Amino acid sequence: MAKQKISKTNVARLLDKAHVAYELIPYEVDESDLSAVHVAAQLGEEVDRVFKTIVLHGDKSGYFVCVVPGESEIDLKKAAKVSGNKKCELLPMKELLPVTGYIRGGCSPIGMKKHFPTYMHESAGRYDYIYVSAGQRGLQVKLSPVDLLREAQAEYADLTAE
Repeated sequence: MAKQKISKTNVARLLDKAHVAYELIPYEVDESDLSAVHVAAQLGEEVDRVFKTIVLHGDKSGYFVCVVPGESEIDLKKAAKVSGNKKCELLPMKELLPVTGYIRGGCSPIGMKKHFPTYMHESAGRYDYIYVSAGQRGLQVKLSPVDLLREAQAEYADLTAE
């Protein structure tokens, strides 16, 4: 069987430009289940290596981004504190595309329309590689968390409920 051609996403172009080693990994999309658990199962990986990108709005800072392990629940109090806000809320789904340029299930911490402060869960540092969305549903990018931290101009933080 011929290997399918994977078209480069904006995320891949930005990583190429920065000379970052990465791999684009396609997976089967299930529109009824866009969870990281489903993605991890499709990739044959442990779910703790598959990170989801969550966009929030703080009462002081405006928009910011959190990158957390797939099965984790984001702790809004911790996210607000680390981002310099008193409180924050999840970005409403209808605002995701206009604010970031990405749709649900395809939101990447790299290559949003505008750069927002970005915080990556500290557990990412335990791995030699992790996965985040490559900017479209059905495609993940596998890369070093150190490279992701640099390219997303992120910092490590404790963002999840215990």
